[in-house]
Amino acid sequence: MITEKIKKAFPHFLDSILNSYSQIFFSNNQLFAIILVAVSFIDLVAGISGLLAVLISNGAAYLIGFSRFNIKSGYYGFNSLLVGLGLGIYYNLSVEFLLILIFSSMLTLFITVMLEGVVGKYGLPYLSISFLLGIWMVTLASRHFTALDISERGIFVANEVYAIGGPLFLQSYEWFNNLMIPPVLAVYFKSLGAIFFQYHILAGILIAIGLLIYSRLAFLLSLLGFFSAYFFYQIVGGNITELSYSYIGFNFILTAIAIGGFYIIPSRFSFLWVILLIPILSITITSSITLLNLFQLSIFSLPFNFVVLLFLYILKFRERFYHKPEIVAYQQFSPEKNLYSQINNKERFHNFKYARVGLPFWGEWTVTQAHHGEYTHKEDWAHAWDFEITNDDGATYKNSGRNLEDFYCYNKPVISPVDGVIEEVIDHIEDNDVGDMNLEYNWGNTVIVKHSEKLYMKLCHLKPGSFKVSKGDSVRRGDILAYCGNSGRSPEPHLHFQIQSTPFIGSKTLNHPISHYILHRETEFEFKSYAKPQKGDIISNIEKNNSLYKAFHFIPGQELQFKVKDDRGAVHTETWQVHTDIYNHSFLKDEATGSVASFKNEGNIHYFTHFEGDRKSLLFKFYLGAYKVPGGFYKGLQVNDAYPIHLLHRKLWIFFQDFIAPFYLFIRSEYKMEFTKLTDHLTDSNIRFISSAIVKHGQKAGREIDFEFEIESNRIKKFVVVDGNKTTEASEISTEKDG
Repeated sequence: MITEKIKKAFPHFLDSILNSYSQIFFSNNQLFAIILVAVSFIDLVAGISGLLAVLISNGAAYLIGFSRFNIKSGYYGFNSLLVGLGLGIYYNLSVEFLLILIFSSMLTLFITVMLEGVVGKYGLPYLSISFLLGIWMVTLASRHFTALDISERGIFVANEVYAIGGPLFLQSYEWFNNLMIPPVLAVYFKSLGAIFFQYHILAGILIAIGLLIYSRLAFLLSLLGFFSAYFFYQIVGGNITELSYSYIGFNFILTAIAIGGFYIIPSRFSFLWVILLIPILSITITSSITLLNLFQLSIFSLPFNFVVLLFLYILKFRERFYHKPEIVAYQQFSPEKNLYSQINNKERFHNFKYARVGLPFWGEWTVTQAHHGEYTHKEDWAHAWDFEITNDDGATYKNSGRNLEDFYCYNKPVISPVDGVIEEVIDHIEDNDVGDMNLEYNWGNTVIVKHSEKLYMKLCHLKPGSFKVSKGDSVRRGDILAYCGNSGRSPEPHLHFQIQSTPFIGSKTLNHPISHYILHRETEFEFKSYAKPQKGDIISNIEKNNSLYKAFHFIPGQELQFKVKDDRGAVHTETWQVHTDIYNHSFLKDEATGSVASFKNEGNIHYFTHFEGDRKSLLFKFYLGAYKVPGGFYKGLQVNDAYPIHLLHRKLWIFFQDFIAPFYLFIRSEYKMEFTKLTDHLTDSNIRFISSAIVKHGQKAGREIDFEFEIESNRIKKFVVVDGNKTTEASEISTEKDG
């Protein structure tokens, strides 16, 4: 009972402790955290002091009621940890010291929370500023606390090491200390160790190993930052002892990781900026030492904090070149994941900066004039389309074509391509006879739909008296606006469609794509996403299949249960829940493994955007197999997409790719999907499609995972996964769908 109460009051307390250690290196890798905990205990008193500071800080944060997510992530603990380590190095353990440690940890926590609000409102991290303020304040105050006992550890190091671990530990310590390595490399390792107030090669080597496990790019950046500083000092004739005195060279290491790959997407630009910022950091170090020596205070991580915050802040004032370098939008606590997700998002969603604009009609229409047309669509009005309906022979009319009613598109519904408000309606212009034109009212009967500020849809040459909307009406995408006519400069019935930034008749056009549509070819279909139809294209909106749509229409609060049969014949049940976060992002969560697959459903297409968790779970297989699925059935329609690089490749390939990922990619993973069968029933349909996840090394295909899905009765009746010689079959056994 007591244990349960403690867990309820302090959830994820162990995670909060470990993450407090790894957060110092911008990480949430728990193996790395364990290594850092071990390093902190090379000096036993410092290790105990640091751990106590974390316990006090996180415990107080829980009891006061601060964000549990921030506590679990280590945000409220790592600055107190640094204060505890720093105090533990300089003082002996005593009751008086523990009293100071308790209130120093709480002071640091309070400063951290304050900075979260003050610095955070500018969209900037507070880094280790609260550590600096905390340890400086305690250092200045402790000069008047005569009961504190200053430590003499470090004078007789061999005796201290022997007391901690015996002769074997002492031999190991001396072996590492006497390694025949270049002096500059020794300073690099000692600078790494100095981040945890451990000024020994062994500490640095352990941290370097942990850094390499956590992130190859972070390890590479630590070398780039440190050795760029070393060579800069060599060039300008600076005092190189500044890198070894208290080993404050760690400022270069942390700055390089922060700018090169954590707050900035790793790229050749971020690496270049690391090199360019090193001289600025060197100047900051030298000037800070001069200033703080007046108060007999160490600069600790002040230069790192100043330069990183300065650089991140000035980037917010850019008016162009936003990707040189590019700030991380969604932090994944790994330079590699930040990079691979950004590459994947650019490849998949580079056009998603545009609004979701559909086609303004039902059924198949032909583009008879596209952008930069032969007759009109010139100069400032170049980006527009004319649409008509054609028969199998390409003709736009039946019979003689002398009457308006002979034209296939005449009097057909024109629908809203977006959600919006009717901005303007012109409905007083008579239709022309076939072959005639009205040059006085060039645009003919027109409706303008406002989707958002500076984004309007204009549809022209409409039939008089056919309007179903009035100015000021709200409309949804797909609502009927009017019917196709032949008014204005229109020799034969057709629909003119353009997108513009102002609400006026005659406004200039915008070069804006259509979000998702189907291109109809003679023997096949092609899925187009954020593309611009060309002259002669026969196109349509994705015609929604009700069964397929509902199978992938996951509703918040919905529970999905699957009966799963693995390759050994064993059967078990898995349960997923549909959730939305505070930003209204939807995701499926496997309650057993904690795995999460984020998705979007735009009505005519379902696609996954992100996965975190167990890659052996059924949810991961579902994420791979249903990565992108259109909401309408088109036999033979193929959909291609790309997975994030780090998801499917073997660890050895990823390990080598990580080192050169900002400059060159030699591995990738592709998604292919194809509809294979539709069986119509009276009230329902059975749909089958196949998909594949293909791993590539260069142009050579490697591992392939195949999937087969069967959709029936508004649910995923079955999906099969074939991965090598392993087959998994799952069928949905319980689902509640919104009618």
